[in-house]
Amino acid sequence: MIGYVTVGTNDLEKAGEFYDKICSEFGMGRFMADDRIIVWLGRGKGAGFSVALPYDGKPMSVGNGVMAAFGAKDEAQVERVYKLALSLGGSCEGPPGARSENFYAAYFRDPEGNKLNAFVMG
Repeated sequence: MIGYVTVGTNDLEKAGEFYDKICSEFGMGRFMADDRIIVWLGRGKGAGFSVALPYDGKPMSVGNGVMAAFGAKDEAQVERVYKLALSLGGSCEGPPGARSENFYAAYFRDPEGNKLNAFVMG
């Protein structure tokens, strides 16, 4: 079971603004925040999500092949999150659509290049 996913940032304030809106769409709110990390949790369900300045003090860099995925309630939510991410300065990595018979997803990057997706199965 996944407890939480953390992505890196070089600008915690800007990342917080981006993820406040993305996480809100999934019913997640800020659980904890300090000068290095912001954590969002849902209401008693699912994994948490966080964004943090690197612990070693070096600049954040995007991990090739690393991705956090947000489970959506339906295809419409996948599409809303994708459009929201792009409107907030994110970039497209694959527009909303069926990836297989039972998997509908949209892929995007946050303003610093972290790869994300929103998906629904079934």
